[in-house]
Amino acid sequence: MPKRQRTPEEVEAIKERILRQAVDLMNRVGFQEFSMRRLAREIKVTPPTLYSYFHDKDELYLCILTEGFSRLYDLVLKAYGSSAKPLERMKAIARAYMDFGLNCAHFYNLMFTWHVPKYNDYLGTRLEPAAQVELETSLQVASVTIQAIKECVDEGYAVTEGDARFLLVYYWSTLHGYIAGTNNTLLTYMHENPSAVKERMLSLIDDGFVREILSCRVSRTC
Repeated sequence: MPKRQRTPEEVEAIKERILRQAVDLMNRVGFQEFSMRRLAREIKVTPPTLYSYFHDKDELYLCILTEGFSRLYDLVLKAYGSSAKPLERMKAIARAYMDFGLNCAHFYNLMFTWHVPKYNDYLGTRLEPAAQVELETSLQVASVTIQAIKECVDEGYAVTEGDARFLLVYYWSTLHGYIAGTNNTLLTYMHENPSAVKERMLSLIDDGFVREILSCRVSRTC
């Protein structure tokens, strides 16, 4: 009797399970030590079964990144739409980003922290199209944030493209520093409970953003 073909929904459910297990294993052993055979043993399937869903670990890795950036984009987009006031939008985006980084640390580590392959590493390979999808998904997060920054002009602040790019770097760098230090436990050497200062960190980041926005306005009027 022929084997029943899985429905598209069943296939997606299996791929989702593989992705979850792969994210966990990759965080435990690192990208270099991760292998499809090791993952197959972990989730108790044969390697051929695993390869029927993902061609190799690089394809699986790019799918993980794309999924992570898609989740982050959804959260940032929701934060963007949470207020009609530009500065309040920026506060909501900062909180959404920090919550993702801390609550989805396994995704975040692979997306931003670890020494793992980047888009340029896949140029000229068969995985370049998949890497392009991952890159475009990640840049959506930056695009929404830049749009929110530029809309601060509606409150009387003159924000150029250069200003917006600088403020994006400022926002990401300060958020990332706290998230990475918390996730890798380095901040525990500086503070007994880094998580306890999360709200204070967000407040300082917000204040710093307003200060930089004000300096943009001053530089345009002087």
